[in-house]
Amino acid sequence: MHRPSTYKPIHRQRGVTFLGWLFLLIPLAVVFYAGIRIAPVYLNYMRVARSLEQTASTLADGTGTPVSQQSIFNALSRHFEAESIDFPTVKDVTISKDGTSWVIEAKYQDTAPLFANVSLLMDFDKVAHIAGGGGG
Repeated sequence: MHRPSTYKPIHRQRGVTFLGWLFLLIPLAVVFYAGIRIAPVYLNYMRVARSLEQTASTLADGTGTPVSQQSIFNALSRHFEAESIDFPTVKDVTISKDGTSWVIEAKYQDTAPLFANVSLLMDFDKVAHIAGGGGG
């Protein structure tokens, strides 16, 4: 006489377990949170870069007025004030002469606090040129 088998195949769970989801989502959450903390710092850098470019294009418009270090400083101060830029200050920007052109460089570091005593340090370096700037 043949008895029916009591053996049942083992069904293994398929998919990701709760622990698997934790290992997957925690790094993604940290990266997302870091992006949220970094965003204001990069937005500030974009305002600084735009101010440098606008200053350079304003002074290189060819009106014939000689460009001097003081005129660049004044124009940049107006752009920083219009953009509400508190850091870096205009005094942190380097204005130098390179042959017949002027070079405006904003090279600075900024930090974004992440959590507890962990911060992200970012280096920024934006250079704008004023071609053919006469004067001295």
